[in-house]
Amino acid sequence: MQQLVDLDEARFDSDELRTAFGEEVLAEAAATVELDEEPAEVAQLLLPDLEERALLPPERARMRPARGDPVRAGAAAARTPPVKRPHGGSVRRPPAPTLRGVNGMRRVGVVGLGTMGAGIAQLAIEAGLETIALESDVPRAEAARDRIAHFVGRKVEKGQLDAAARDEALARLCLVSDPAELAGCELVVEAVYEDLPVKRGVFAALEQACGRGAILATNTSALSVSAIAEGLDHPERVVGMHFFNPAPLMPLVEIVRAERTRDDVVDSAFALAERLGRRPIRCADTPGFVVNRVLIPLLNDCVRVLDEAGVAPDDLDTAMTLGAGWPLGPCALLDLVGIDVHVHASETLHAALAEDRMAPPDRLVALLREGKLGRKTGEGFYRYD
Repeated sequence: MQQLVDLDEARFDSDELRTAFGEEVLAEAAATVELDEEPAEVAQLLLPDLEERALLPPERARMRPARGDPVRAGAAAARTPPVKRPHGGSVRRPPAPTLRGVNGMRRVGVVGLGTMGAGIAQLAIEAGLETIALESDVPRAEAARDRIAHFVGRKVEKGQLDAAARDEALARLCLVSDPAELAGCELVVEAVYEDLPVKRGVFAALEQACGRGAILATNTSALSVSAIAEGLDHPERVVGMHFFNPAPLMPLVEIVRAERTRDDVVDSAFALAERLGRRPIRCADTPGFVVNRVLIPLLNDCVRVLDEAGVAPDDLDTAMTLGAGWPLGPCALLDLVGIDVHVHASETLHAALAEDRMAPPDRLVALLREGKLGRKTGEGFYRYD
């Protein structure tokens, strides 16, 4: 493990590394998400901010080697006037907040209501926080609200929550489309697409809209937090809070300290993640943070072994599950994550670090070009019927 990640450079201890990689991430990779009759969405480990993907329910997905595999073929509330908002209801705009202990935090914001943003918003309302969710796309905002209501409602059906608590939680969710309505939030988490200019634009708007005491967090999984904060008047209040998908089920959150992030901002983000019921770890703003820095080159090595050792995907998966204790083999995991997602992450890390192991293997690039992206397209290393 010491060879996979520079512990000094990333500045986290071995216990946190074990939490991030061995005990939390790989164990959760094999878990599926119950969505009743809807297509199953399963835990994605890399670049989780991308939009949701329709996947076959596990009971309907039958894995078998993909066509053309060379080896297998051969082997066979403040008292101020309410602000109007387009999605119904109103939100009151209190005075600009001052930084306080997380236990005293009452209101948070979430920017972007794709898969990750909706999951983070669900965690916040369940933790008793008034949650202002900013989304300019009205249909997406309403779909996210319905999805959150569905999952919170399922907890009532399972006896994990009573109906009154469900109604109270959902009442804490407020959908808005104007950044100015985030003015009263004490912490805002950005969860928009992984594009640096887009994120910088969001943070410039947040700095104007939010009070000087508000913490501004990014859920980026591949971009530099320091680069996102570049150009802001107060970059010291920007921190990374990298949740994993789906946020309500995946325990891990990487709390990322940028070059100028204040200690109290890091501590507050860490404490908030704990209040949301997550297991946070601290790390520095290095490419890939912790999980992706370890997992991406490791999966790349696994793919290269397919050709170098002349092994079939299912045999490689068997070797790693039985021989290394992985709950899910590397080929099945890549199909689960999405070949395109992994290739994009690999290219991002390779550009940042110039390490050969970070570059996506030729076999993955070929699958990407052929449109064989894994479960979401019905074929990757395996075919899914």
